[in-house]
Amino acid sequence: MFGVRQLGRSNRQRRLTRSLSPAYDVVFIPKTFVSCWKLSTLSHSRQLFDETPQQGLSRNNHFLFEFSRNDQNQEALNIFLGLRRSGSPTDGSSLSCVLKVCGCLLDGIVGKQVHCHCTKCGYVEDVSVGTSLVDMYMKTESVEDGERVFNEMSVKNVVSWTSLLAGYKHNGLNEQALKLFSRMQLEGIKPNPFTFAAVLGGLAADGAVEKGIQVHTLVIKSGLDSTIFVGNSLVNMYSKSLMVSDAKAVFDSMESRNAVSWNSMIAGFVTNGLDLEAFEIFYRMRLEGVMLTQTVFATVIKLCANIKEMNFAKQLHCQVIKNGSDFDLNIKTALMVAYSKCSEIDDAFKLFCMMHGVQNVVSWTAIISGYLQNGRTDRAVNLFCQMRREGVRPNHFTYSSILTANTAVSPSQIHALVVKSNYENSSSVGTALSDSYIKIGNANEAAKIFELIDEKDIVAWSAMLSGYAQTGNIEGAVKIFLQLAREGVEPNEFTFSSVLNGCAAPTASVEQGKQLHASSIKSGFSNALCVSSALVTMYAKRGNIENANEVFQRQVERDLVSWNSMISGYAQHGCGEKSLKIFEKMRSRNFELDGITFIGVISACTHAGLVNEGQRYFEMMVKDYHIVPTMEHYSCMVDLYSRAGMLEKAMDLINKMPFPAGTTIWRTVLAACRVHLNVELGELAAEKLISLQPQDSAAYVLLSNIYATSGNWKKRAEVRKLMDVKRVKKEAGYSWIEIKNKTFSFMAGDLSHPQSDRIYLKLEELSIRLKDAGYYPDTKYVLHDVEEEHKEVILSQHSERLAIAFGLIATPPGTPIQIVKNLRVCGDCHTVIKLISKIEGRDIVVRDSNRFHHFKGGSCSCGDYW
Repeated sequence: MFGVRQLGRSNRQRRLTRSLSPAYDVVFIPKTFVSCWKLSTLSHSRQLFDETPQQGLSRNNHFLFEFSRNDQNQEALNIFLGLRRSGSPTDGSSLSCVLKVCGCLLDGIVGKQVHCHCTKCGYVEDVSVGTSLVDMYMKTESVEDGERVFNEMSVKNVVSWTSLLAGYKHNGLNEQALKLFSRMQLEGIKPNPFTFAAVLGGLAADGAVEKGIQVHTLVIKSGLDSTIFVGNSLVNMYSKSLMVSDAKAVFDSMESRNAVSWNSMIAGFVTNGLDLEAFEIFYRMRLEGVMLTQTVFATVIKLCANIKEMNFAKQLHCQVIKNGSDFDLNIKTALMVAYSKCSEIDDAFKLFCMMHGVQNVVSWTAIISGYLQNGRTDRAVNLFCQMRREGVRPNHFTYSSILTANTAVSPSQIHALVVKSNYENSSSVGTALSDSYIKIGNANEAAKIFELIDEKDIVAWSAMLSGYAQTGNIEGAVKIFLQLAREGVEPNEFTFSSVLNGCAAPTASVEQGKQLHASSIKSGFSNALCVSSALVTMYAKRGNIENANEVFQRQVERDLVSWNSMISGYAQHGCGEKSLKIFEKMRSRNFELDGITFIGVISACTHAGLVNEGQRYFEMMVKDYHIVPTMEHYSCMVDLYSRAGMLEKAMDLINKMPFPAGTTIWRTVLAACRVHLNVELGELAAEKLISLQPQDSAAYVLLSNIYATSGNWKKRAEVRKLMDVKRVKKEAGYSWIEIKNKTFSFMAGDLSHPQSDRIYLKLEELSIRLKDAGYYPDTKYVLHDVEEEHKEVILSQHSERLAIAFGLIATPPGTPIQIVKNLRVCGDCHTVIKLISKIEGRDIVVRDSNRFHHFKGGSCSCGDYW
């Protein structure tokens, strides 16, 4: 089913992209021709102007307006200054025009000089001059001056109000714009199309769609809903508010449209992730013969980059050249991004080189990001250095991109540049910088940077939370989550996914994970794919496989993570048959399988002792799915054979591997030699393991245990002495249990707990009841050369028994108990826990270094095979 949908999408995409040329040809008039014609005409006009001995006021204004209308603002300003020097007459129209020119040029200095001239000549009372002054001040970010001029105007028209309103929007003061719009209505000023366009633009930027809908109602009442400017603004507002169907309804209802209308609708679909729908609008645009503008070209090229449609991007590139728009910097940058995303990075670089002399920070950032996306980190770093040498200052996008090159750049070096550039408080740069520090294990520095971010968005919070979770600092992750909730920041699905993944760690609080699950339900994110998959993983890894299965069964949509988590979860809990059942269900649905899927499947066979099935699935992976086995797959197969006592077969596989065996494989073999008492092979495995990891205590301890089990105390002593000489410390065995959101840990013979007396009294009571139930201590698991009676005492004080005894006295009767142990549970403790589950009537879950053991009614889920 999935494959059919994908095929349908591809055919639709090909049909659309092949349709660049519709049933008839659209004639392109190269913009270079148009621009040259305009320039030559204006140049001739300027020549005529200069040659005319006396220019009248009307003629002067004509030339000013002509240059201003054709975006020749600097030329228009030069003409005005020439008129002033020659003493030629000017009037309110002249001054109004030149003030608009100053606004376009963002030249507040000349604008203020003209303002002084207006005051001297008495033109400030002219409504057109006053309006132009407001416009100039707002465009040059002199908001207070613009407000003062507006308030001092004795006569204001709708254009005056609109200029101030648009100025507020231009300066990001959207709330003031809305207040002014309300005041304008109260004073009986009827808004024009440009007024509505400005206020709708501000509401779109703020995401205030409810107020936008109210304004839309006013537009209809005013009879301006058919105006192109207003329609374009409505399309833009609804698109940015993720109400693309409403945007499409406005677009379809427009009686006439311009290139901006079409581009707004295309951009709206792209913003909402509806790429193919955007292509359909573009195709309709071509059929209607609308001239393609530079903005449309840039938007559609970006669309090609999103869906990696290289062929269509190349067609557009040709059309850009034919249309004379290839000189446009935005289009060239968009083409660079498209080529980069389609893995044509060399072609992208050729385009970049053709921009020599006009390369700006945007084009530099685009090519650097392109190389990073294509895995050519070193080249990206070199370009970053070259960019700085050429005097181009990186912006926040540049820093955010280069900080992803963790292996090639030092976060501290980039950090220094960020501080110098004053971008440390930027949300995007701060987030990228803290993430870089987390990836190199420096969580303290990451936390400092996070605190410096001025406006922390949900991305910054999620990144910090995820960083703590990935480095195992679960307490830090939960603290960040609670902090964002206190500060009124709404978590999203990725926030919940990150913190839930952190709660899957063995040291995390089980109750905390359940509380976060409840929070995700309240927030409406529990059914989001990334959240539900994280819940499956968390419950499976924290010993509650039943809850994991419930979440899995409720998932409307499942991804690879969900399936793999369930397969591995059942495997770790000893439910081999259920794990394989999930796997076969996954296969029947033609779901994509990966290497992790087969690690889970083979592990399920390992824990259930299904050797033949494990061999079959390994061969299936290689022959049917063409997945090349990794070290992890071979480790699983070695574990499969070793646990079953088939050590010769395990060694045959090791010898046939295409790469040398790693520490995990030799540790697996050594542990199996301890169980099956193969001294000779155990010595070989220990030798290999010690050569790979001389300071790993596991090799020495397992080898000494093999000698102790075989009664060779002399050899055992030699191994222990070797550990002392090499200063290798044995990893202490400990168990921990969570009671009322607090974790308590125990070591063998531990007396540190405040309730130690009660714990040991409970152990004595259990000892009597265990013997009555037929238990007799198996002292072969005590690997010390001491008296039998002392061996029994040592067994009775193992850390897992202390944890369980505490759980029995600290929780009400019948409450399930769950403990975690960092080492493999010993055979005698396994027998004891089975009996305790029966005589105490408790379900007990033990997570040791190998797997989960579910004890209930005197039996264990592992079937005594672990």
